[in-house]
Amino acid sequence: MRDILLTLVTLWFLVKIFSRPHIGVYLWTWFGLMNPHKLTYGFAYSFPFAQLIGGVTLIGLLTGKQKKLNIWSRETIVLLMLIIWICITTVFAANPDGATDQLVRFLKIQLFIFISILLLSDKEKLNGFIWVMVLSIGFYSVKGGIFTILTGGSSRVWGPEGTFIGGNNEIALAMLMTVPLMWYLYTQTQKRWIRMGLIAAMVLTSTAILGSQSRGAFLGIVAIGIFFWLKSRQKFKATLLVAVVAGMLVMLMPQSWVDRMNTIQTYQQDSSAESRINAWTFAWNVGNHKLFGGGANMFVSDSLREQYSPNPGDYHDMHSIYFQMLGDQGWIGFALFMLLGLFTWFRCSQIVRYAQDHPERQWSADL
Repeated sequence: MRDILLTLVTLWFLVKIFSRPHIGVYLWTWFGLMNPHKLTYGFAYSFPFAQLIGGVTLIGLLTGKQKKLNIWSRETIVLLMLIIWICITTVFAANPDGATDQLVRFLKIQLFIFISILLLSDKEKLNGFIWVMVLSIGFYSVKGGIFTILTGGSSRVWGPEGTFIGGNNEIALAMLMTVPLMWYLYTQTQKRWIRMGLIAAMVLTSTAILGSQSRGAFLGIVAIGIFFWLKSRQKFKATLLVAVVAGMLVMLMPQSWVDRMNTIQTYQQDSSAESRINAWTFAWNVGNHKLFGGGANMFVSDSLREQYSPNPGDYHDMHSIYFQMLGDQGWIGFALFMLLGLFTWFRCSQIVRYAQDHPERQWSADL
């Protein structure tokens, strides 16, 4: 029944894409983040929805008359340079098959990033896109928050199996990124029931982040809490929300969770932390010695680990986007990645300053 329902809903939206191609961006994002087909048990589970949505969206993009934005800016030019560089490094990858698989997935995502920039041409379309992201991740975070409360925090929150966010660290990162977007939507709506729902979603999402038992997520939620308070225009409400989350931490989470978080201070005795430091050193050495880096999925290469890892027998993924980029793409790829982040930061600051003189643009500063 789930398979049939999901297929019918998807077909209904596919028809809409021809006249309103931005709906294709919404649909692609829904399948990319929530993975609703992974919640089915029949033919829909492995059906290539993403390819179908992508094809129809491209047709709608070419034939539709919807307003389109200019996609070129210093940020997108740097992004394009990074994409080209990653294509080059894949040719020299230590794990050619793994790097090629990752490249194909990567290019599909980048294509839709450019399509999204092109089609999300006004505030309403952009806010609709944010709602899709929030609801997609919120489905798991609200459910995870309830699960954490019912189990007293004794069991971990995991993401949907077989997806980008399947692991506890990955789903925690996705939820951390969603909380500020929930707050943004809260500031943009006047309907009381939606605002109350978003407050509840933020509290449950914060609970689920703690319930993931990810130490990186714990550091992340502390950082977001501080930054959130500094940037919020509604300091009282922000303080209240942060206080609620902090109080929940003290009351809800069991001693086993506290003990796990305390290992952040004693990482020298923690095998997981030592494995990550080993992986970071490995990435650093590869980045310093290979112009094109090791390529995606390089950590499974025995020969590369023998050369550059302090402990070749202990191989793990980096769990750090910075060391991952350095090891996979070398210093040139790392520099392009950091430049993209820096330019984006400057652009956002520029938008905030612009909104100070144009009150009708305050929503963009809030975002």
